[in-house]
Amino acid sequence: MPTLWFCFVAVLLAGYVILDGFDIGTGIIHLFVAKTDAERRAVLAAIGPVWDGNEVWLLAAGGTLYFAFPALYASAFSGFYLALMIVLWLLILRGLSIELRSHVENGLWRDFWDVVFSGASMLLAIFFGAALGNVVRGVPLEADGYFFLALWTNLQPGRDAGIIDWYTVLVGVTALVTLTLHGTLWVALKAEGEVEARCQDLARKAWFLLLPLIVLVSVASFSVQPLLASGFRANPWGVVFPLVAAAGLGAVPVLLRQRREGRAFLASCTMILGLLCSAAMGLYPNVLPSNTDATRSLTVTNVAASAYGLSVGLYWFIPAFLLAIGYSVFVYRHFAGKVSASGAGH
Repeated sequence: MPTLWFCFVAVLLAGYVILDGFDIGTGIIHLFVAKTDAERRAVLAAIGPVWDGNEVWLLAAGGTLYFAFPALYASAFSGFYLALMIVLWLLILRGLSIELRSHVENGLWRDFWDVVFSGASMLLAIFFGAALGNVVRGVPLEADGYFFLALWTNLQPGRDAGIIDWYTVLVGVTALVTLTLHGTLWVALKAEGEVEARCQDLARKAWFLLLPLIVLVSVASFSVQPLLASGFRANPWGVVFPLVAAAGLGAVPVLLRQRREGRAFLASCTMILGLLCSAAMGLYPNVLPSNTDATRSLTVTNVAASAYGLSVGLYWFIPAFLLAIGYSVFVYRHFAGKVSASGAGH
């Protein structure tokens, strides 16, 4: 039962990264692909109906984590308190910038919120990537299951590492480029004219930058965290996830050349899903490894709620999960198609 809930949490987090990832990516490219106010309103209109609904998946993942693995929730949220507060403020700033930019008919006001939107999106991508890097690398767990991390120490991923070191920075930069590509493909799918052309050009450049970064992160991850190699040796079938990621990454430029923006975006979704599942597969059964004493690592068994509670939880989780999927499908189908600058409301 704990393994099943581990999969549930992984699916919810992957859903959040894929869905909210493209509107974070939209924020990253906002100032680069849109040159006029009309074009910027069109870019915002591409995510306007869905951006807040996408964040529901983050809330669902957090709630499920709290229910299924309360000890992990308590340890991670206390140890990463500073980073989580920064992420919370960045999420707030993104929401404010989307909602407030058009409330005042003033160019300086709109430019200010456009910069906030783009800057907060960039920092969110980096912090989310660094968070994943911290989980993969491991943290200095004490005997009671708790830990403390400074924001940075010596920038080395050893026993005294902080939240920021060369490895987590590398993962953060890779996440930034990944979501830049993901968001660019979404805007290329939704926009028209010059914005669409700029997005297609930027997507090609982002892809060429992302390819060596993924290779570099993969090599660094296996070097920093030996558990990854052990995990794949224990479950050799898990190699399917890196292959899925590679197939998605390889398909993006091919589909772009064929002007199939929708399929290129789905290929990007496949790539992100494969990368996240590869990390989860490699770490399993660990959910938060210790980089000081392997026996102190938090696993799906030593942090899970009671078997009875997990069984009862299926009765509310499955209907709620299906409801969230149904809502997402309805919204994306209802607001399908291109957006235009003239019809944009942001």
